[in-house]
Amino acid sequence: MAASFARPRSHEQCAVTTEFWRMGATPVPSADMAAFAHSHEEWGWDGLAVGEAHGLLPDPYAVLAVAATGTSRLKLGTAVAVPLRDPLLAAGAMATLQGLSRGRASFSIGRGDGAMKVLRRGPMPVAEFESYVRRVRSYLRREEVESEGVASTISRADDIDPSLALPPPPLNIAATGPRTIEVGARWADGVSFSLGADVERLTRAIDATRSICRTVGRDPGSVALGCYVQVAVVDEHDDSAREAIRGLVVTHARFSGFEPKPVGEVAGDAHGRYRASVERMEAVYRDLRGGVSRTPGGRPGEIDFYPPDAGADDLVDTFAIAGRPEYCAARLQELVDLGLQCIYIGTRAVGVDLDERNAERIGREVLPLLAGTRSDAQPVST
Repeated sequence: MAASFARPRSHEQCAVTTEFWRMGATPVPSADMAAFAHSHEEWGWDGLAVGEAHGLLPDPYAVLAVAATGTSRLKLGTAVAVPLRDPLLAAGAMATLQGLSRGRASFSIGRGDGAMKVLRRGPMPVAEFESYVRRVRSYLRREEVESEGVASTISRADDIDPSLALPPPPLNIAATGPRTIEVGARWADGVSFSLGADVERLTRAIDATRSICRTVGRDPGSVALGCYVQVAVVDEHDDSAREAIRGLVVTHARFSGFEPKPVGEVAGDAHGRYRASVERMEAVYRDLRGGVSRTPGGRPGEIDFYPPDAGADDLVDTFAIAGRPEYCAARLQELVDLGLQCIYIGTRAVGVDLDERNAERIGREVLPLLAGTRSDAQPVST
């Protein structure tokens, strides 16, 4: 069953299919990743993405490889990988996942933020990141890559293990600022924006990406566009999903310009309201044992990683999408109508909703509304 459908791409005269990916904290326990992935496939998701945050989350490539064993249709990828590994190692890991999943892998990478802060590093400078992306891209294409006068390639792996000899997985750049968007527009297969559910800001980012493509001689239609947005399905009997996504909202709002000072379209009161949330989370990232207190009465893995005093409750309503299934579907439809080809939906943060209940509700109750009658899709399992 595929939760995707054709819509006219805004500003372009061709059809586009939108994929919906579950993203967020890695399912817990990761030893059960095959079963988790199988469930997401049954719930109607197109893809399952996990992040890379060494010291906090399990290795993404290991758990995605296990996920591949429990699925046959579900796409698998990172959201978001960070440039900590040598480009050869990163490309080799993703090429391996592409082989294990028989061509269902996707590689989303960013400059690094929260994952870098855990290691007390800053995001990779844009110029260095561009070089990193180009090298990863070349390795995935089985090209020779020169570093410090020495050439290397991963092409021989295909001869040694022919199951790896597949087209390279898509390379997608997670971007918000204009310089990182330009890196994606120049070198990647896709660009995805972390601007929340703000249609106007997303429209400007889309237009900017297409403009850069034309400037550098690329067909704008050849660069897939996507976004990251947090969604909580709530009703009068259950609003727990709001808490499940609160930590993700704080994290992605930071990507979107809420730190360390007013930037671009995020200034004044908006910046001031959320800076306190960002600073509270900074303390958790810097503390080597920060955020691991067990939730009172919770089972292993249920922790208060995002402290209640980090706040940001109103940010859930303005930056994310939270409401009944019909409301969530209508808001997501606005994003689909922009011509986005991949929507990464954040369903839960670290330490909460271990049963992936919010992801299940989105898959069963929201995605079918976006697909209309779903006459061209398999029914969702019940």
